[in-house]
Amino acid sequence: MHDLPSILPAAVTADRTELDRTVSAAVDALASLQREEGEWAFALEADATIPAEYILLGHFLGEIDAEVEAALARYLRAIQGEHGGWPLFHGGAFDLSASVKAYFALKAVGDDADAPHLARARAAILAHGGAARCNVFTRVQLALFGELSWRAVPVMPVEIMLLPRWFPFHLDKVSYWSRTVLVPLLVLMAKRPMARNPRRVTVRELIAPGKSVMPPRRKGSGWAILFNALDHVLRVAEPFFPKRTRARAIGRAVEFVRERLNGEDGLGGIYPAMANAVMMFSCLGNENDAGPLATAKGALSKLLLLDPARSFCQPCLSPVWDTGLAALALMEAGGAAADKAVRRGLEWLVARQELTYVGDWAARRPAVRPGGWAFQYLNPAYPDLDDTAMVAIALDRCDGERYRQAVDRAAEWIAGMRSKSGGWAAFDADNEDYYLNAIPFADHGALLDPPTADVSARCVGFLAQLGARAPQAALEAGLDFLRREQEADGSWFGRWGTNYIYGTWSVLVALAAARIDPRDPMIRRAVAWLLSKQRADGGWGEDGASYWPDAPRGEGKASTASQTAWALLALMAAGEVESDAVARGVRYLVATQAAHGLWDEEWYTAVGFPRVFYLRYHGYRAYFPLWALARYRNLRRHGRDLPIYGM
Repeated sequence: MHDLPSILPAAVTADRTELDRTVSAAVDALASLQREEGEWAFALEADATIPAEYILLGHFLGEIDAEVEAALARYLRAIQGEHGGWPLFHGGAFDLSASVKAYFALKAVGDDADAPHLARARAAILAHGGAARCNVFTRVQLALFGELSWRAVPVMPVEIMLLPRWFPFHLDKVSYWSRTVLVPLLVLMAKRPMARNPRRVTVRELIAPGKSVMPPRRKGSGWAILFNALDHVLRVAEPFFPKRTRARAIGRAVEFVRERLNGEDGLGGIYPAMANAVMMFSCLGNENDAGPLATAKGALSKLLLLDPARSFCQPCLSPVWDTGLAALALMEAGGAAADKAVRRGLEWLVARQELTYVGDWAARRPAVRPGGWAFQYLNPAYPDLDDTAMVAIALDRCDGERYRQAVDRAAEWIAGMRSKSGGWAAFDADNEDYYLNAIPFADHGALLDPPTADVSARCVGFLAQLGARAPQAALEAGLDFLRREQEADGSWFGRWGTNYIYGTWSVLVALAAARIDPRDPMIRRAVAWLLSKQRADGGWGEDGASYWPDAPRGEGKASTASQTAWALLALMAAGEVESDAVARGVRYLVATQAAHGLWDEEWYTAVGFPRVFYLRYHGYRAYFPLWALARYRNLRRHGRDLPIYGM
């Protein structure tokens, strides 16, 4: 084995002592953040919309917590962009719907409409067409406060709850997040409750003069024309729907929510669904403190992160994801302290495998036994393939015999959840009725949950790690899917992480686990693409704007620790450990480690819904850079003798 300083130029190489010191400090810092029960749970931050909606929910209910809304208002003021409005991610462009919600929330808190920050926001909103051009969910928010007519909202009759499964639209045909958000929303759209709004706040000034607020219309396909026409027909016919049928449909919706209420972990484990459930139970008169309304409110309160420095409402909680990834990073680093933390984390994880509850996923796969993990503390109806594969990789890597039963059940569930296309989606199988994206309600473009390269790569990596124990047909189909999904430039799309850097990392690591020859043209194209995106400082960084058509891929305003780590892990998986590019990336991470032992990262490097909803995982700056540096150290010390894992 060559000594590190003799192989690479000293100007770009962290010597062994410095690298060891960096890894050791990161291990200590990450281990210190483990919680008492054994999990890691980092903050998960979205954009202005979630804190704004939390404030407005209090005004809808007439239950204003002055201390909480003051803290959230400080956050909203702090993240206002130089363009006057609010972006979808740090440093991003103006977003109309996020800006309308943030403006409304700040005005509800008591900010003067003529104060400089709101005056700038109002001017920016009007310059972009005003509230009349907002997305559907913002229109619903405004309609609940009487700021817009319900005629500005697409028609989604609650009678949808009564449709048979063979019908072109059915809840089983849309994604889990659409399902859980939509069902209580259907009740709200049928009942049309008026917000209590005790301060009588209005934002009519955000409607541009002379602008009529028309219902949104989809464009670009015959399906769009058909669904636009259907929206018009339903708008005329809905007032004449039988009252008895409507009552039955509302009852079905309430039953759906009650069955999945999930205690104080919340409906679907996500803020929009939880908030809609609270408003639904409130408007139906369920005011008993011991009832579902109190439970739903309790779930929402657990999403609040109140800190003197920075307070916001999280879109959901991510302990399973954080714990599995932290454990993998610490396993890579090794050492007594890391091993102890890993064992505690994995024992916490294995107890959360869902082995009995048959969730909504079974609508398409009724013969498959449960065996997955959810993203949150508890969400038995909605385990996901990404978390399941990642946790199972960690369990098998740490102690394959001890955790064999859990790993085998995970493999069984993952193999059974493969879609017909050969790949894996996040939560469901064969959720690919693409014509539904043309309905006027679906302007967010994320109604469905189709297979993606990143989730499929995680599943392929896990099955490949199992070797002969894995269902080989599923593994081969997954590899074929990944090969087909490669972009012309050599990258892969990242559905759940930003963006092509994330997708390319996910796939290259899986291909290495599957023993695909690094000389394969598919891999060489991906390597060439990654090398072309390295920045002058040695790091990598990709902006959330890369999700828009024709935007540059793999490029951003700055290098980030997490994206640099992904690029390094990808290149090392492709056999590039001794390349100058990898050495420069390692040097970047070593040089940017903060005094607290981890890394700082303001940029958003994950996504909920591309072009609509972005995420900043505060844990990504902690475990991914450590993982990359530890992997580099191990490869330099052990080379080809190092075992290959699914991640």
